[in-house]
Amino acid sequence: MVLLGSTGSIGVNALIVAKKFGIEVEVLVCGNNIQLLNEQIQEHNPKVVVVGNQDAVKDVRHSNVLWGEDAILEVIEASKSELVVNALVGFLGLRPTLKALECGKKVALANKESLVAGGAFIDTAKIQPIDSEHFGLWYLLQDRAVEKMTITASGGAFRDWVIEDIHNATLEDTQRHPNWSMGQKITIDSATMVNKMFELLEARWLFGEGQYDAIIETKSLIHALIDYKDGSTTAHFANASMQLPIAYALNKNCNEKILDHVNLLEVGSLEFRKITPERYPVWEIKEDLLKNPEYGVVVNAANEASIERFIAKEICFTDISKNIIKAYNHFKVKPKSIEDVFALDKEVRAFIHANC
Repeated sequence: MVLLGSTGSIGVNALIVAKKFGIEVEVLVCGNNIQLLNEQIQEHNPKVVVVGNQDAVKDVRHSNVLWGEDAILEVIEASKSELVVNALVGFLGLRPTLKALECGKKVALANKESLVAGGAFIDTAKIQPIDSEHFGLWYLLQDRAVEKMTITASGGAFRDWVIEDIHNATLEDTQRHPNWSMGQKITIDSATMVNKMFELLEARWLFGEGQYDAIIETKSLIHALIDYKDGSTTAHFANASMQLPIAYALNKNCNEKILDHVNLLEVGSLEFRKITPERYPVWEIKEDLLKNPEYGVVVNAANEASIERFIAKEICFTDISKNIIKAYNHFKVKPKSIEDVFALDKEVRAFIHANC
């Protein structure tokens, strides 16, 4: 397999599962964590390695090291692997997804932005989602009439804060996730609920038109629920680990134990909460966005640009959501091609930096 984003949590777990199933790792791609990359090289012996920038090449203990975004596309095209695991973060992951599909490869997709921004121009037939929520929906889907699909959210760092205090939240505050440790951007996205809105958009592109929603489940043990038209509801329970969805992406006939079962007696009780615009302002555009999923590129670009400004301390935390809504209301043009997606992405980012 080709693994994009090998040193992140998805990448680390993908390598654990690949070793379990005896899957050869042909290519490793990572950003800046060269120490972990070198450990991965020693254990998995890839043929090619790609890093984020040229300065890092000298520190990589491998004889075939490339660097930069173009190199990622080159190694995908040159690889013999039939599977590309895309665990890159952000809009950077879109071109690799397109290249892999163009080359006839299967994509195990953890890069939300590929479908959020480019879903209208991506054939999902060769995509296997490795987000736990989409895996849960896929796992539950049967040959029965579906009324609604629901995914769950943790609620993020501010789910228990007094709403009036969220305005003054710092970058450090956003990283105090109540359930687990993730990367910086996705933890911010969890706090704004943008991450969950993106996952709803992904579900829309993966499973087609229909009713989609999200609720907060504070223990993160239920990942998805499906309401069938007969009045029954089925939930997907699993301990929180990316190894389960990754295992099915790497080996569809997964008949061995990957996780320990959820012990409901130990869990004792579960708590569910509604996601409200009062605490998560971006939620006010959710329904319109699901009706017009092509606008996902606008939301993603506005979000990434606003997070950059928040990290640089140019705006406060609540301005991230305000900026997204402002851009969403300003850019009411649906891209007609993948080239339009990349052009609109640049235009929205410039708008956020100049006007917000």
